[in-house]
Amino acid sequence: MAPADILQAARYWGLKIATAESCTGGMVAVALTDVAGSSDVFERGFVTYSNAAKQAMLGVLAETLATHGAVSEPVAREMAEGALAHSEADIAVSITGIAGPGGSEFKPEGRVCFGLAQRGKITEVETVDFGAPGRSKVRQAACDHALALLSAAVTL
Repeated sequence: MAPADILQAARYWGLKIATAESCTGGMVAVALTDVAGSSDVFERGFVTYSNAAKQAMLGVLAETLATHGAVSEPVAREMAEGALAHSEADIAVSITGIAGPGGSEFKPEGRVCFGLAQRGKITEVETVDFGAPGRSKVRQAACDHALALLSAAVTL
């Protein structure tokens, strides 16, 4: 579903959207706000590249970061839930990952964790390994995946 279609479906259901992005640096917010008239649906976007920003802007716990690392499903969950808590949105998607270059044996380049929080529902999290096709391709794949998560949420 294209960003315009996501916005139209959210508009139909009276839903507002927020994003909490790390490795994509705001790409999902850009994709949504590139659509004219998006301001009635897109509530706000958080670009929380550093751990300090994740804590200050979204309320991610220091303990969660210390225990699991920034690229983890628990952090993705807290980012998405924090975006809801710090906005007027009904749906929030979060992204935290390793776009590359680099990574480790345990967290390889191309690993991205996503969260989808919706008011009144249990937050969903998942990890996708996009491989190592290069930084820009990982970031675009992560953006596209986040848009797909939003699409599924607004079409239920």
